Amino acid sequence: LPALSTLNSKFPLPQVRLVAHDLSHSGLSHVRSFLLGQLHLSPVRLAELHSDLKIQERDELNWKKLKVEGLDGDGEKEAKLVHNLNVILARYGLDGRKDTQTVHSNALNEDTQDELGDPRLEKLWHKAKTSGKFSSEELDKLWREFLHYKEKIHEYNVLLDTLSRAEEGYENLLSPSDMTHIKSDTLASKHSELKDRLRSINQGLDRLRKVSHQGYGPATEFEEPRVIDLWDLAQSANFTEKELESFREELKHFEAKIEKHNHYQKQLEISHQKLKHVESIGDPEHISRNKEKYVLLEEKTKELGYKVKKHLQDLSSRVSRARHNEL
Repeated sequence: LPALSTLNSKFPLPQVRLVAHDLSHSGLSHVRSFLLGQLHLSPVRLAELHSDLKIQERDELNWKKLKVEGLDGDGEKEAKLVHNLNVILARYGLDGRKDTQTVHSNALNEDTQDELGDPRLEKLWHKAKTSGKFSSEELDKLWREFLHYKEKIHEYNVLLDTLSRAEEGYENLLSPSDMTHIKSDTLASKHSELKDRLRSINQGLDRLRKVSHQGYGPATEFEEPRVIDLWDLAQSANFTEKELESFREELKHFEAKIEKHNHYQKQLEISHQKLKHVESIGDPEHISRNKEKYVLLEEKTKELGYKVKKHLQDLSSRVSRARHNEL
């Protein structure tokens, strides 16, 4: 596969080659242990990485079919695949850079300074938490929105950094005759994506300010931050009334899928902590039973994570096409 070949040459780290080869195919337990010990990936983040690599592998298999049919003669789709893999590596801190890893947690903590890492967000969160306008359930929902906003900033920075390095190193990937065409298409589309993400970040901060000061209204269409983002974009896209209603119904199904995935993520983390405790005691029977439960939860979490990411990818593409048709 093209991106994995690029990975071997561009990122000559043994642990990265191991991740790319083994995790994208089988998620073997010894790979999981290696990552947890050497790269400090939590079980939930490792499952997320597995889902991202599975989608990458699917896209690369589709690319191979196109290439056989001669439909990627200029290498544009291959260049996009390489870019997408580079983004995945940066997202999980697998690109050799120490500043790309972030802390991910859905839990409410009293001390959020290390979690949010932005004085503006910390001030808004403290104001909301002490305002008395939110129930404990609403605070949990608001906390997820804050973490989602932080993740959007991280994703934007990852994309910006990856794109900058791609522009600097394109001559190592493409022949000179391809440069003009690829830059005018692939790179231009990535710059357009960056603009869309920056717009979403600005809108997200406005929303956090409004909710933190006013609280949640009586009627909220959706609860999950990713679904809220999609619904906001869909309402300003070039959908007919019937198409918008259909999209709304699909978002409800998508939100239910996310909630199920979130539940399994929490159970996986609990199971991981319990397994560590049992291993420290050293009871073979309990260790075996807890390992079995952990493996089952891990596989289910990976499966649901892949379905959520694929569904999100499909929904985002639909909204993006509708918005660009309007433009």
